[in-house]
Amino acid sequence: MNEQAHAMTLLKDCIPIFTVLSDENRHLILKLLLENGAMRVNDITENLHLSRPAVSHHLKIMLGANAVSVEQIGKERFYSLAMKDEIEKMGELVALMKKYCPSNQK
Repeated sequence: MNEQAHAMTLLKDCIPIFTVLSDENRHLILKLLLENGAMRVNDITENLHLSRPAVSHHLKIMLGANAVSVEQIGKERFYSLAMKDEIEKMGELVALMKKYCPSNQK
């Protein structure tokens, strides 16, 4: 696969994480997890002005995008940040875009 095709594949692969990053409520969840480490849905809900179902909905999207991971401990599910692979993909995408997108400099 040539680099341009690889860039397009990376762009498609990054769409789920872009979706996560495009929502203010998910920003708040990411911030909480960054500041506090692993948290339960109830802990997240208590810190935000969102309902438990809304927080669960956002976490489901975030799980699908590999932005968070979940660990079951007893009856509790703990969510934590898990964006390392996604950040690497975005970094690779940015590097390829810099290479192939013309500069706006005169």
